[in-house]
Order: sequence, then structure tokens, then C-alpha cells
Amino acid sequence: MKKNLISVIILALVFANFVLTALLIFTVLPETKKANKMIDAVCSAIDLDVNSGAGSNQLSVPIDQTEEFKVNGGETMTMNLAQGSDGKSHYAVLSVTLLMNTKSDAYKKYGANSAEGLTAKESIIKNDINQVIRSYTIDDFNNDVTGVQDQILSDLQDMFGSDFIVGVNFSSVTTE
Repeated sequence: MKKNLISVIILALVFANFVLTALLIFTVLPETKKANKMIDAVCSAIDLDVNSGAGSNQLSVPIDQTEEFKVNGGETMTMNLAQGSDGKSHYAVLSVTLLMNTKSDAYKKYGANSAEGLTAKESIIKNDINQVIRSYTIDDFNNDVTGVQDQILSDLQDMFGSDFIVGVNFSSVTTE
């Protein structure tokens, strides 16, 4: 009799487990699927935002296919920043280096060894860099140096109508 009673209890527990599992499947699983769809939608939106834009300051070409161009001969340039909330004038002292893709078709035209090279266009490049930097306050500049570099890169790519310039680097930056 004891064995039958234990068998009945085990059978009842197995049945209860089956009922609770079915309840779990039909109540929790649909909500989990909805949450997963929402998470997938958010992740795909973030991926699109991160990868969008032509002017991302990321080196997308191998390092052996790049060449540096030091703006202003590698010397520092002093540029005014936009007036901030404190009402004082601020400036940035920085050295700018452009990274060029040597395998790009535009490199043959504007590269370092050509007659129409970047050296001939250096005053235009400096002016563009100056205009971008002047649009930032000291706080905005210090908090988003990468954004400043991306903006300069985007402007230069638009100016030359090509993406042979693949990066903008500040080798030294001082703000006051």
C-alpha cells in the first residue's frame, strides 16, 4: 500500500509539474518573444547609427596603405574657440595630421608628390580646420575631440570630393 501511495504522489507531482510547465510556456514565452523583438530592434537601430556617415574618423584602410600629411609642417597652430558661457575668450593650440589612403585614385592627384598636392592646398585646409574649431566652445571641444576630428574629416572629404583622406589626428592639443 505504501508503494502505491508513493506512486500516486509521484504521479500527482509529475502531473502538477506538467501543468505548471504548460502554464509557463503559454504565459511567459510570448512576453519573452516580444521583449526579444524589442531588444533586436533597439540593437539594429544602434548598429545603423554607429556605422552611418561617411566621415567617421576610423582607419578603414591598412596602415601600410596610408601616408601622413602634417598640416603647417607639423608646427602647432593657435585658433580661437567660440565664446562660452563664461564670456571669456578661449583658444586651442594643436598640431594636425591628415592620414591619406595611398591606394585611392585621388591620392595621385592630391598626394604629397603631385604638383597639385596638399601642400599647394594647405591654406584652404588650414582655413577649413580653423572654421570647424571656431564653432566649438572650450567645453564642447574638450568633451568631444573625436567629434571635432570627424567634422574636419567630413569637411575635407567634401572639399576634395573624395575619401582619400581617411583620418584626422591631433598630435598635440592644448586649450586655454
